[in-house]
Amino acid sequence: MVKISRLLSTMYQPLPIALMLAFYVLSFLALTLALKKVEVGVAYAVWSGVGTALIAIIGIVYFREAVTLLKFFSILLIILGVVGINLAGSSH
Repeated sequence: MVKISRLLSTMYQPLPIALMLAFYVLSFLALTLALKKVEVGVAYAVWSGVGTALIAIIGIVYFREAVTLLKFFSILLIILGVVGINLAGSSH
């Protein structure tokens, strides 16, 4: 199990900060590119849904958070919702 105190000790080291900033920039660049192809509502729903699901999965895998049946099905619903939005496509 990863201890929060261990993570906090790395918070001010250059590499984790650089990686965090790089991933934030890549995330916003990907959203900007997605906005050229899909509607704003769809792009934001996918962006936030995928982000939420990934953070929950990272919490389960990396931080050994408990996986309840409700948590599992909730993450599954988020993923299915993102897939459904993409399958619905554009209305124009």
